[in-house]
Amino acid sequence: MSTARAQRTPPPSGLIIVDKPAGWTSHDVVGKLRGVAGTRRVGHAGTLDPMATGVLVVGVEKATRLLGHLALTEKGYDGTIRLGQSTSTDDAEGEVIGSASAAGVGEEEVRRGVAALTGRIMQIPPQVSAIKVNGERAYKRARAGEEVELQARPVTVSRFEVTGVRRAGEVIDVDVSVTCSSGTYIRALARDLGAALGVGGHLTALRRTRVGPYDLSMARTVERLSADCVILPMAEAVAAAFPRRDVTAEEAGVVAHGGRLPSLGLGRGPIGVFGPDGTLLALVEEDGKVAKSLAVFVS
Repeated sequence: MSTARAQRTPPPSGLIIVDKPAGWTSHDVVGKLRGVAGTRRVGHAGTLDPMATGVLVVGVEKATRLLGHLALTEKGYDGTIRLGQSTSTDDAEGEVIGSASAAGVGEEEVRRGVAALTGRIMQIPPQVSAIKVNGERAYKRARAGEEVELQARPVTVSRFEVTGVRRAGEVIDVDVSVTCSSGTYIRALARDLGAALGVGGHLTALRRTRVGPYDLSMARTVERLSADCVILPMAEAVAAAFPRRDVTAEEAGVVAHGGRLPSLGLGRGPIGVFGPDGTLLALVEEDGKVAKSLAVFVS
């Protein structure tokens, strides 16, 4: 049996686009897919909270080296914000820590509040978040009862649209669709919208619809992947996510050894570099007159 394990062929390198179920951590998904794919070399890009569902990008084998770059791409979400209640975590998983009737808040007020949180804004992350404070995760300090002071950070909310408003007594549930930069907390948007309206707010539902070019149409449930583990090849994954640069055989040799190429004005990067036969060679970034390697996938 040990010989069979030693000779087992590793799975192809690539991405698995998962439709994460509610109640699972992103780490839970990675653990499950390690068994499904038959390798320990599995990771994810862009953590989803346990309450959230939707697109989670998982890398297998060499594709784990893409994940840090994919985590920086634009993301899309559909969610529901409850106005009239604040919670300790800014979402439905926390305890209600404040209530105020939202019955008198008009829909136009809600839309103005949403508009004020659209564009380039400064956002303070939730107390219960993975942000590190003096080397320790903020959520660990918060759960220990410590008041954590987090600094506001610039984020871009390119789309924040109200798609539905439902009233239920003292609270209002607002359905929203959001497109935003990496590092944006949707539950912080919920918190800040409620604060601006003077009634408090928190997130009650969240579904990630897109990470860069990878959307729900490409995502498969854990159950489906357990039956048929579909892995998007690295070359396809990179071509979909980043600008493409095709090189000559001579240039391919330079790239394979980590060498630099002249810049072509494709943008800072990452840029996918492909050989004459279409093989993915590397990710590079342009810095002035040269394009230097971020990750090399051939040797």
